[in-house]
Amino acid sequence: MKKYSTKMILKACAFSIAALSTSAPSVLADETCQSPYMAKITGQEDFVYVWTLGMEGLGDEQDKLVTVGANPNRADFGKVINTLSVGGRNEAHHSGFTDDRKYLWAGGLDTNKIFIFDVHTDPAKPKLTKVITDFVSKSGGVVGPHTTYALPGRMMITGLSNNKDHGGRTALVEYSNKGDYIATNWTPTDSNLGGAAKTGKYADGYGYDVRVLPRRNAMFTSSFTGWTNYMMDFGKMLADPEAMKHFGNTVVQWDLHARQPKKVFDVPGAPLEIRCAWGANHNYCFTTTALTSKIWLIYEDSQGHWQTKEVADIGDPSKIPLPVDISIQSDDNMLWVNTFMDGMTRAFDISDPFNPKQVFEQKIGSQVNMVSSSWDGKRLYYSSSLLANWDKKGKDNEQYLKLFSWDGKKLTEQFSIDFIKEKLGRAHQMRFGAYSLYASK
Repeated sequence: MKKYSTKMILKACAFSIAALSTSAPSVLADETCQSPYMAKITGQEDFVYVWTLGMEGLGDEQDKLVTVGANPNRADFGKVINTLSVGGRNEAHHSGFTDDRKYLWAGGLDTNKIFIFDVHTDPAKPKLTKVITDFVSKSGGVVGPHTTYALPGRMMITGLSNNKDHGGRTALVEYSNKGDYIATNWTPTDSNLGGAAKTGKYADGYGYDVRVLPRRNAMFTSSFTGWTNYMMDFGKMLADPEAMKHFGNTVVQWDLHARQPKKVFDVPGAPLEIRCAWGANHNYCFTTTALTSKIWLIYEDSQGHWQTKEVADIGDPSKIPLPVDISIQSDDNMLWVNTFMDGMTRAFDISDPFNPKQVFEQKIGSQVNMVSSSWDGKRLYYSSSLLANWDKKGKDNEQYLKLFSWDGKKLTEQFSIDFIKEKLGRAHQMRFGAYSLYASK
């Protein structure tokens, strides 16, 4: 890295972690992280949709949805089938299907636009059917649409920031599947807990990811940082002591049906992705902290109360490997964790969720962000981009989509697409598509 050294990262993150005691201060998608309200592809996926950031001086320079063939029995396996540019660079980040899986919603963190793609009429060639351009005004000032998550007939969208100070204070925003605004629910703060119980030091109001366990009427959100930080050059941010104070330290438990916050938990160090167990009696979820390199368990105790607990280290936390995306396998026995700085993927045995054990690791590239697991756990997809201003520089700025097979012991590469060579841009998040979902419709 030319713009930020390991020493710089250690120094900045050490400052940020220390600041957690005095100040409330994306990183990240797969079949096994989809909403429980949504149909799953339990067999072979035919496509991978890659939400891709445009790069200045590369191709048309626009953000785009890239469709890649994923079925090894088809001639288009491992090839770019279609690209659909959306105009400009919006800081393309996360995307999610509606509950009927007919439409894919994809957000732009910088312009606050939400792009809605029809992926069912012709799954190989999605069509852009609507662009929501008034997200900020409709939501009452929420900035940075991040996770787009399916509820019955609705989409729940997490924000990362607000339009008053561009800090981390934000909210959950709800839309109908047709794209009509419904409601805004602000994340609890010390000055406005909204009826929630504060269980530790913090109620910072920050937001990032959202996941639900309907059988427990539970919804959980995590926290990250605001627009001012995520749109800043990574090296500049690391060197700015004030910026490093402003990362989230909380996970919030919500009443899913009432959309009311119930508890605010301390989870120091910017908890990012949340992945919940699939087993009928597995009442727990996992998250990881970017700055402190820990795995945390969010679990229901024997009294029916939700708690959080730090349960494992990721790599060597003193080196700040920067955990980003995670993927839980559908049998709840394995958690894959990517670390951006060293380009590593690690597998943890989580058969005992209170004692995760690392059982495998492999370097995927000079940088790695997202990991997506097929339902059967036999295929893992990886992509490279974190944020446009946070990706590495020069030769370390690898941009790719890679597919690996997993036999329980080793990863074997099946294909790799160089997104820079193909003039596509920065490969960020992946979602799966299949003809079979719409074959009878």
